[in-house]
Amino acid sequence: MQETKAAIRYARALFNLAVERKELEVVSKDMELIDKTINENRDLAVLLQSPIIHSDKKEAILKAVFTSNISATSAAFLDLIVKKRREMYVAQIARQFVILHLENNGIEEAQLTTAYKIDEAFRKQIIAIVAKHSNHTVQLEEIVDPSVIGGFILRFSNKQIDTSVERDINLLRREFEKNLYVKDY
Repeated sequence: MQETKAAIRYARALFNLAVERKELEVVSKDMELIDKTINENRDLAVLLQSPIIHSDKKEAILKAVFTSNISATSAAFLDLIVKKRREMYVAQIARQFVILHLENNGIEEAQLTTAYKIDEAFRKQIIAIVAKHSNHTVQLEEIVDPSVIGGFILRFSNKQIDTSVERDINLLRREFEKNLYVKDY
């Protein structure tokens, strides 16, 4: 997902408001809930992105889904986002807020994608690799994706380490597509 400057600004503004009101933990849990709900429900994500559906309907749906489960500050913030016609950024704002909260607590978020479930020894090695590149505690999210075939893809900060067999196969495919006997002009 491509983060926009607007999403980062709104997330930072909400973060500062939560710190000012001493509601950081509560608002953080709310944003985690919003992020998780939108990512797991494709229909809700598409609805928020749709320019055809009016803001009033989106506001009503967001209230029905979230108001009873989140704090007053987070609910008011969602209302503000909809009134400013930025509802398409709700998921991005929630994700950016979660990242800001983790950074504030000195936690580096990393994502490891493998073809199979990893053992504890390999997990510790990956955490050590990420910890070496950052001065934070590492929170590792493991994703099992059989299309990787073998190896792993590690994402953290703005870095990606891709040692997957899928990547190697794609590189070989590109090499074989080149015709060495015809000059490129």
